[in-house]
Amino acid sequence: MIAENLEQVRNNIKEACMAVERDPSEVTLVAVSKTKPVEMLKEAYDAGARVFGENKVQEIMDKYDRLPGDIQWHMIGHLQRNKVKYIADKAAMIHSVDSLRLAEAIEQEAAKHQRRIPILIEVNVAEEESKFGLKTSEVIPLLETISEFEHLEVKGLMTIAPYVENPEDNRQIFRELKKLSVDITAKNINNITMSVLSMGMTGDYQVAVQEGSTMVRVGTGIFGERDYKH
Repeated sequence: MIAENLEQVRNNIKEACMAVERDPSEVTLVAVSKTKPVEMLKEAYDAGARVFGENKVQEIMDKYDRLPGDIQWHMIGHLQRNKVKYIADKAAMIHSVDSLRLAEAIEQEAAKHQRRIPILIEVNVAEEESKFGLKTSEVIPLLETISEFEHLEVKGLMTIAPYVENPEDNRQIFRELKKLSVDITAKNINNITMSVLSMGMTGDYQVAVQEGSTMVRVGTGIFGERDYKH
């Protein structure tokens, strides 16, 4: 079932790209494996998935050594500063940087491992009170501050759009994030690139791809409904 689901998601991404004359190879599919057992991740791996997204540090730690070493682990959930040390040597990318203090913590831990950690700045485009992330107006000032950090690689932006019945309702959110990334690129801030736009989830990733997403985070669409009992 997981292999078929993955194939369907990949086909949907291709169709969304074709609709706006984009190359499907520009879009990375992050298989959101939070709460899922290792056996299900192995199925996805066998079907070609290599990028997995987790919401909790503990889950990355639990799964990291039990799965093949060529997997890229992406931290996509809210990250507490005191937990950065546990994934500083494991995370291929951190999507959810939303404060200077968190950026400082990642910088310190990355330095200990002598590596540069790719990060995305989380933007709460819709300014939902229930969600983490910076307001769009706060992003550039933060980037100007952290551009001097030697162990961070700012690769772009991430947003979690509102939950909507109709994915078209989020099109404007994705447009705003894309526009922000263009505005940031135009500023030519040292060490800051905007090559990644992480936006779009199971319910709306096709619209996100049409609006310029380069990374979609799909969980339910691949693994089925989440099991919250764990």
